[in-house]
Amino acid sequence: MRLSILIYDGLTTLDAVGGYEILARLPGMETEFVASRRGVIAADTRCLGLAAFREFSEVTATDILYVPGGPGAFALETDEIFLDTIRRLDKTSTWTVGICNGVGLLAAAGLLKGLKATTNWFYQDRLRAYGTEFVAERYHRDGKYVTGAGVSASIDAGLFLAWLIAGEQVAKTLQLGIEYYPAPPFPERRPQDVAVEIQDRIRRFESEGGKKQMAQVPVFKDMFQLAQRGE
Repeated sequence: MRLSILIYDGLTTLDAVGGYEILARLPGMETEFVASRRGVIAADTRCLGLAAFREFSEVTATDILYVPGGPGAFALETDEIFLDTIRRLDKTSTWTVGICNGVGLLAAAGLLKGLKATTNWFYQDRLRAYGTEFVAERYHRDGKYVTGAGVSASIDAGLFLAWLIAGEQVAKTLQLGIEYYPAPPFPERRPQDVAVEIQDRIRRFESEGGKKQMAQVPVFKDMFQLAQRGE
């Protein structure tokens, strides 16, 4: 079985790595990080990157198509090359996964129209605009589509899909392996439980901060280019 995680400039790393830590450990799983080009792809913080070893054109089929979110995803909602890659691989997949506003990329590609899906709490109106019904859940399944809410929900969605693929015992073993038994230090358990001023702070960041992050040059860019040249 093959897991293909699509990565792009400005992704949120945990969106991808949370599910990766679960699904890549399933028996017999072959995992690949795929991007428009090979090399290190910068995350939204601009000080961390993930390495893509295959380009979109090199991947013709996959069993699990996995699309994370991040500030960089917003521009890709109108990028037909990226959306066509999603559509093409989705035709071959047994499962298609979207996390956070990566779910929006699935919706923008036309895959979730008329279906139910979850996503980051602040993105729900945009998801509805694509003809998808938002459900306020940590993870959700509609047919072959498994969607996760914001960032850390990638772990929950990964465990859920591992359960569907390999059964409860394997999924519970993986949960123990990563010791995932969340106990956050704060009493809030849902986005809507958080103080309004904190919600507003996040909304401001998503409307302004993400763009500022994307405008920054990754700190490792020059170092990576030197390494490529062997200097």
